Amino acid sequence: MTNEEVQDFVTRFAAAWAARDGNAFLELWHPEGTLHTPLVNRPVAGNELARLLEVQTAAAPDFVWQLLDWTSRGDVVIVEWQTTRNVHGERFSWRGVDKFRIKCGKIIEERVYSDTAPLRAFRSGEKLEPITTM
Repeated sequence: MTNEEVQDFVTRFAAAWAARDGNAFLELWHPEGTLHTPLVNRPVAGNELARLLEVQTAAAPDFVWQLLDWTSRGDVVIVEWQTTRNVHGERFSWRGVDKFRIKCGKIIEERVYSDTAPLRAFRSGEKLEPITTM
């Protein structure tokens, strides 16, 4: 992919998140694409993304996704992001990285890397304790 093609992909991906537009997401996906994320109990087929977005929007209507940085090499694009939302009146943020493999200009595979411990602790009402203190 050229730098311009990567920039266009990243711009369209960020715009799809900003609009929470299932159709815009589907336009980015190869028909045989697969999403792997620790936030869902199984791999998600590209044609299921609109439904996943509906579920996420219902669960977190104030969810905001923000692009922080990106890089690429060959057919691999990596984006760093931050999300925020309100939960029980408190603002909650977490970060992650998505790694995409692109085929014919579309996502053939997306892997989401994010620490789910803060989400799990927040959901259960537990305080997240550090593993190491200095």
